[in-house]
Amino acid sequence: MAEASLVRANLTGACLANASLVRVNLTGACLAKASLVRVNLTGACLAKAGLVRANLTGANLTGANLAGANLTRAILPKGFKR
Repeated sequence: MAEASLVRANLTGACLANASLVRVNLTGACLAKASLVRVNLTGACLAKAGLVRANLTGANLTGANLAGANLTRAILPKGFKR
């Protein structure tokens, strides 16, 4: 799904574990309670996305845009700095 546009998509509770979402546009998407374990989000845009209670264990967020994203109670990758 590299470089796909999922702007404002409702992906609540989705299981996207191990997916390659390189440079995907997820601006304003709802990813509440989603499983994003080991997902490659390199260069992805998650601006204003709702990641409440999402599991991002082992996810690659290199160069990802998380401006304004809601990370309330999200499980973040080791070493990730908000």
